[in-house]
Amino acid sequence: MKKTNAMRILEAKKIAFTVREYDDNTEHELSRGAAEKTAEKLGINPECVFKTIVMRTDTKEICVFCQSAVNEINLKKARTACGAKEIAPVKPEELLSLTGYVRGGCSPLGMKRQFRTFIDKSALLHEKIHISAGVRGEQIELAPGDLISVTGATICDLVL
Repeated sequence: MKKTNAMRILEAKKIAFTVREYDDNTEHELSRGAAEKTAEKLGINPECVFKTIVMRTDTKEICVFCQSAVNEINLKKARTACGAKEIAPVKPEELLSLTGYVRGGCSPLGMKRQFRTFIDKSALLHEKIHISAGVRGEQIELAPGDLISVTGATICDLVL
């Protein structure tokens, strides 16, 4: 397995993590619910799989949001969390140039730049959560406190 930027960052910080691989057929490009399908393929609780959503504010700031696969993001709560008047997801075709990651393989760790990161408070309900390893078909399992620490994330309520 080739190491991703996310894995290198965790290793450099001496943070314990496990990489879990799954068969990826790029279905996430075509439909919602890809993170839930990932959980099913890995045989884990979908509440423990945290998807990464990259958004742009009205002031053009890029912010990163992580929330459980079983929930939709509440845009009002996301705006409040980052102090924006307006917020919208970046277009899939912009994701690679902004973050270095493709849709379905976007990790909150190891982006081209460190963006402000917000993690839904439900992460704290789990001993371990899963995030993208930075490529499709691989997830990183780690303690939510470690993810919060390494990203400098703000914990908040993000879900509908």
